[in-house]
Amino acid sequence: MADTGSHRSVTQRTHRAHRQHQLLLVLAGAGCVVFGILVAVVVPDTEGPAWAMAVAGCLAAGLLMLGRVALARFRPGRGAAL
Repeated sequence: MADTGSHRSVTQRTHRAHRQHQLLLVLAGAGCVVFGILVAVVVPDTEGPAWAMAVAGCLAAGLLMLGRVALARFRPGRGAAL
């Protein structure tokens, strides 16, 4: 499937926006991880599955954001600067 000119321009804008917002994504990802750890420590585990799902969701969201930035930053052939 061939790329059209408009598809390339949207892709370029998306990459450019991602590069500009990497620091914000890193901070949001780290915040989600920290919040997940705080929920795991502060909230008693007697709350049942909702507690475990909240902790897992916060940790997963944070790790996904941090992983996305890491993959974009260290991908070969892409000079990404923070």
